[in-house]
Order: sequence, then C-alpha cells, then structure tokens
Amino acid sequence: MQKIILDCDPGHDDAIALLLAHGNPSIELLAVTTVVGNQTLEKVTRNALAVARVAGITGVPFAAGCARPLVRDIEVAPDIHGESGLDGPVLPEPTLALDPRHAVDLIIDTVMAHEPGTVTLVPTGGLTNIALAARKEPRIVPRVKEVVLMGGGYHGGNWSATSEFNIIIDPEAAHIVFSEPWPLTMVGLDLTHQALATPSVVERIRSIGTEPAQFVVELLEFFGGTYLEAQGFAHPPVHDPCAVARVIDPSVMTVRRAPLTVELTGTHTLGMTVADFRAPAPADCTTQVAVDLDHEKFWNLVVDALERIG
Repeated sequence: MQKIILDCDPGHDDAIALLLAHGNPSIELLAVTTVVGNQTLEKVTRNALAVARVAGITGVPFAAGCARPLVRDIEVAPDIHGESGLDGPVLPEPTLALDPRHAVDLIIDTVMAHEPGTVTLVPTGGLTNIALAARKEPRIVPRVKEVVLMGGGYHGGNWSATSEFNIIIDPEAAHIVFSEPWPLTMVGLDLTHQALATPSVVERIRSIGTEPAQFVVELLEFFGGTYLEAQGFAHPPVHDPCAVARVIDPSVMTVRRAPLTVELTGTHTLGMTVADFRAPAPADCTTQVAVDLDHEKFWNLVVDALERIG
C-alpha cells in the first residue's frame, strides 16, 4: 500500500488525479491539501471538496493551504479551467468539513506521524505548500519516501516558451522543493503531453455509466474545448493523474536520472526546469524526470479506479 498526500489545485486534471488516488486499491490517501494555482485558494478548495462528494470520499482530512505564492503575485488559469476552476459539470455542494489546520501543518503532522520512508508527497499544483512545509519542519525531508510532482518540462513550457504553469507561478517554491535532498520525480510536460484523452478514451469512461464517470466525461469535454482553443491540442493532455499513476505502478512510465534546477532570474526563462543530461547522473543525484508514457496502461488505471468508485 502506497501512502500519499495529494497537494492539489483542482483543476480538471487534479480532479481526475484525486479520483484515481481514491479509486486505486494500492493507494492509501492520507490527506488532501489545496494551494492557489488553477484558481484562487477559495475556489480550488471548494472544488476539491466537491470532487470528494462526487467520489464518496470520507475519513480523509482536507485542508486549505497557501492563498498566494511565496513572493509573486497570484496568477490563475481561467482560460483553461474556467472561472470556477472546474467549469463544465455541475458541482455538488460539499458535505465534507475542512480540517481546521493549515495545509502546511497537516502535511508536517502526517509525515511525522508515519514511519520514515513511508509517505510520498504528490503535488499537482504550485509547490508553495510543499516548500513551506520543508522550511517550517526540516525533519520531514529525510522522512518523506519520495516527491512525485506534476510540473515542469525539460524541452519546453506551456505558460511561457520555456516554463510550465505549476513551476512558473511560484518558481521560488519550486527551487526549494527541487533543491532538498529527498528523492524527487518530475512528471513534466514531456510525459503528460502523451496522456491524451482521445475520443476512444472518453468513450471508455462514458461506457462505465456511473455518476463519477459521467462527471469525468463532462470535465474532459470542457477541458478539451479550452485546450483546443488556448493551446491547439486536438485532444486534451491530462497532466496530474500521471503523477498518481507513477506512484501506483512505476512501469507506467520510463524515467531518467538527471540533476534538476529551476531558473529564478532569466528574463525569458523564469520558471524553466533545467535537466542536465550531459553525462551519467552523479552518484548523489536524487532527481529524475519522466520520459515516456505507456498510454494504454495509464488509461487502464484511470478506468479501473472509476469502475471501483462505482
């Protein structure tokens, strides 16, 4: 059983990541934390609680985290995710109460309460909460099993020519997270742009015939429209569930070890994730990047999780 904390900013693909984590029997979802990103903290937190109701998630603490990046102004993505952050389906009223703790404290408490090397952090939004947790309580860093994040890219970006959204909205936080000595896997655009929700994938999900599956279909239909208009994709790439899938079954993707850093000062390259592929990675390298996705295996995991949720 893989114990994870999902730190997210729902977001269409974050919602699917949450459903995958809840529905997969090899994942123990210890906590869900939210962070400003795709929309304001208030909106993404409400969205996370709405998805919890759709999926019937109970007994898992949900906590709201940072409402702004460490030093920069808030930047959200309404052209991709809509004004609510989860436009498309009708969102149910949340029934789950928020944990009173700040997300950073819930992350710290959860990691410290479990045996060292057993909790994986899965951030699928900006890295503000994770960076602050590492700074507030440095003892979590050697205790975390791994950080498997959706963000970055070693070939290019989607929010600028060089930089991916989750990194560029809080590059200082990303720099902290990338620089800590915990094992880190970057599941970036090079990988997630292979996770396309093609018409056959959407039909597989529709044929499940449940309310959560229909919810995902409506998510993908809205997401597909905005991705076509804003970024020219014929079929939308579903980024965030790829990070969860990596934890469930590492064979769903190939990875390559490489030193990673985040550009903080470039005029045209702010937020760029720089992977050094020049030579075999040094022995003390703790970072790796995702390269190739097994498309069928990935979508089988998503479909299976939705079937199990029922």
